[in-house]
Amino acid sequence: MVVVMAPGATPADVDAVVGSVRSAGGQAFVSRGLSRTIVGLVGDVADFEALNLGSLPGVLQVIRVSVPFKLVSREHHADRSVIRVGGVPIGPGTLTVIAGPCAVESPEQTLKAARLARSAGASLLRGGAFKPRTSPYSYQGLGEAGLRILAEVRAETGLPVVTEVIDPGSVDMVASYADMLQVGARNMQNFALLQAVGSAGKPVLLKRGFSATIEEWLSAAEYIAQRGNLDIVLCERGIRTFETATRNTLDISAVPVAQRLSHLPVIVDPSHSGGRRDLVVPLTRAAIAVGADGLLIDVHPEPKMALCDGDQALPESDIREIADIVATLPPVVGRELALPAGAFTQVPAGV
Repeated sequence: MVVVMAPGATPADVDAVVGSVRSAGGQAFVSRGLSRTIVGLVGDVADFEALNLGSLPGVLQVIRVSVPFKLVSREHHADRSVIRVGGVPIGPGTLTVIAGPCAVESPEQTLKAARLARSAGASLLRGGAFKPRTSPYSYQGLGEAGLRILAEVRAETGLPVVTEVIDPGSVDMVASYADMLQVGARNMQNFALLQAVGSAGKPVLLKRGFSATIEEWLSAAEYIAQRGNLDIVLCERGIRTFETATRNTLDISAVPVAQRLSHLPVIVDPSHSGGRRDLVVPLTRAAIAVGADGLLIDVHPEPKMALCDGDQALPESDIREIADIVATLPPVVGRELALPAGAFTQVPAGV
């Protein structure tokens, strides 16, 4: 950290800053210029923040130099990470498609959706057994029965399962069924949940919150990493802005920014960001072009009958277009499509 003293700061003001820092076990180095004095701090940033140095007399500004998310930062991990989920890689060099129904509704619906997902180029199956919803009257998911359905569909299709966990108490149960735990946008700063999934021993998909800055998003990932789990994938799913034409606003620039700041893979959810079926395909193209490490796409065999987010779920007709995009566009940006573990070809829908 750096403490910038005001032009009129007295030597006593500078000494007070230096004394406070040393009392916290840190070191302070004073640099005096023609009109301003700067104090450089070396030590534990958390201890310095507790001192509230900005309130001391003569202090103009306190600037944090090091990032608050050290474990997920590229400062000490220059190479970008590849995270494997059930043998499927997510990271630089590949494009990984995660697809499936927003919510698990029945065994038949989930199996059909999984086959559609695989025909779209997906190597991981996403499905929600627990659904945190804005309205208490909306469909909340099947709970553990939904997890059992996902496990059965995984056995049938070979697709590893990505599913959401919504509270610390259910982490162990969900982890016993899932290959990857998803923390949704509404829970991005549920710190007890972040710590619990960090201790679960499973890869974690962390969605960005509606109004979260990129630093807050990466700091949330740090909570997971601090528990010893660095198998984290970040998901940009759109943020809330003044615009009402779309459900959310896809912050496409967040992908390269997060990749520059963090070594973790960054994927894009074109379904929840736009909230409309007609936007999923163009946002998919944009995500691949900007360098996303993967995609998270909603599919449903009968979107009009979907109990959750049917307006954004892709039917079979759109799946074909997605399949063509993920087969042809990644090589243009130096990537190849990640296939299911042990797979050599994609399985057509309905097989």
